[in-house]
Amino acid sequence: MILKSGIVVVSVAWIYYRSWVAVILMIPVGIWYYIRLLDECIRRKEQEFLVQFKELMQTFSSLLNTGYSVENAVKESLKEMSVFYCGEAAILRELEIMVRQIRMQVPVEQTVEELAWRTRLADVENFAGVFMTAKRSGGDMISIIRNTADQIGDKIDVRREIDTMLAAKKYEFQVMSVIPFGIVLYMTVSFPEFMGNLYGNVIGTGVMTGCLIIYLGAYGLGQKIIQIEV
Repeated sequence: MILKSGIVVVSVAWIYYRSWVAVILMIPVGIWYYIRLLDECIRRKEQEFLVQFKELMQTFSSLLNTGYSVENAVKESLKEMSVFYCGEAAILRELEIMVRQIRMQVPVEQTVEELAWRTRLADVENFAGVFMTAKRSGGDMISIIRNTADQIGDKIDVRREIDTMLAAKKYEFQVMSVIPFGIVLYMTVSFPEFMGNLYGNVIGTGVMTGCLIIYLGAYGLGQKIIQIEV
């Protein structure tokens, strides 16, 4: 992401200003772009973890239904989930932490609460709150876990449907984001004398800066339009 942000900064500075000084001045734009890439990466990882957490809830519910205690079900879930995921999977790392805590006599409610604190995902936090209440009051644990898995599954399905519907629009947005740079490059190659008047003078720099501001505003607006939270 750092490399990609650097390439964007250098490319924008060259296309709009043809100056290495502009590269330094464009660093804030690179930081802004890097933050957007980082946010997108975080969203993808959160969605991946929710899918893993849903499968964990289904496995956990099946183990409880066969007679395992809550503590032993957590330990056995680690073995079951290890079959489906490699050692780098986030859900396996979290389960390993929970199993170590349980072996150190940490209450299982506390391990679930700390899981919610580490992930900071609304679905996991909601499950932790209900789980702790049910564990302390003797509620129907199996039903609670099944309902949690169903709710997360419905949310994932809705998210996938939205992504499918927006896939074409997102591709169009990416193409449209590149077109302005392509136009400037085409004009530079085809009409070098005309484009030369936009570089190395105050008026040309002002015109190109105005165009860049409009482009960045349109890009930010487009990102907000195609991002639909579930």
